[in-house]
Amino acid sequence: MEIGIILAILGAGLAVTVPSIGSAIALSQVGKSAAGLIAEEPEKFGKALLLQVLPGTQGIYGFLAAVLVLQQIGFFGDESVVIAPEIGWQILLACLPIVIAGFLSSVLQGKVSVAGISTLAKNPEGGGKAVILSAMVETYAVISLLLTILILNGIII
Repeated sequence: MEIGIILAILGAGLAVTVPSIGSAIALSQVGKSAAGLIAEEPEKFGKALLLQVLPGTQGIYGFLAAVLVLQQIGFFGDESVVIAPEIGWQILLACLPIVIAGFLSSVLQGKVSVAGISTLAKNPEGGGKAVILSAMVETYAVISLLLTILILNGIII
């Protein structure tokens, strides 16, 4: 296998793995907090679940970026594609925005969601506001995904 393909596949692997690790960390933290809340007040499960799900989206964004990379390099086709090493490096570097921001925003969004669970426990009407506060952190994961997509679209293979 040539180095260009290896670098591109490495970028795809990092794009899905690193944000997914961040999402898993955040989901476990929010899940623990939510489990304590719903043990006492099971009627708050729906709002707690929404707060838990939010930090999981970064893993999905990373998966989307990885699929775009694999599609771009012809991974799903029947013919093998030769990619120059410099193109492989470009693809790998194009994945870095979602790799870095996806990981960090998921972990930080998890912390905001844990605080939101506390808000929900004390004030059920504050649940919607807690969701908005948590969603604000996700904005930067979306921006990083868009940047990754724009860079990938600019790479000519």
